[in-house]
Amino acid sequence: MNDILHGLGVAAAFGAVGVVLLLLGILLVDVLTPGKLGHQIWVERNRNAAVLLSSALLGIGGIVFTAILYTYEDFGKGLVSTACFGLLGLVLMAVAFWLVDLLTPGKLGVILVDPEPHPAVWVSASCNLAVAAIVAASIA
Repeated sequence: MNDILHGLGVAAAFGAVGVVLLLLGILLVDVLTPGKLGHQIWVERNRNAAVLLSSALLGIGGIVFTAILYTYEDFGKGLVSTACFGLLGLVLMAVAFWLVDLLTPGKLGVILVDPEPHPAVWVSASCNLAVAAIVAASIA
């Protein structure tokens, strides 16, 4: 029974770190795009914004999953390394967003929350997932 309780505690701690990183991902996308992201997705039903946010959440989830699976056996070190890899993923996603914005015409944040479908959202979403895959591969 103690093993089960211990496992639940470990899962809760890693889950909390994961949820915090996901929330930071939402905040990051909100900062990088104009307007209130929640309003654009849930009220205006903006698919571009939803795809962009979904890709960031999936990317962070993949990094957290890999970090939990492959980092240190020691609980404390594993928890800290999971948080660090997740934060690194967020920073690199923001840098990649900035670079794509720099190298393409227009203001990327504005384009990505336009109510009309735009192919740039798929490029940005793919970039998020690629950055996350690179970070996750560096863990394993």
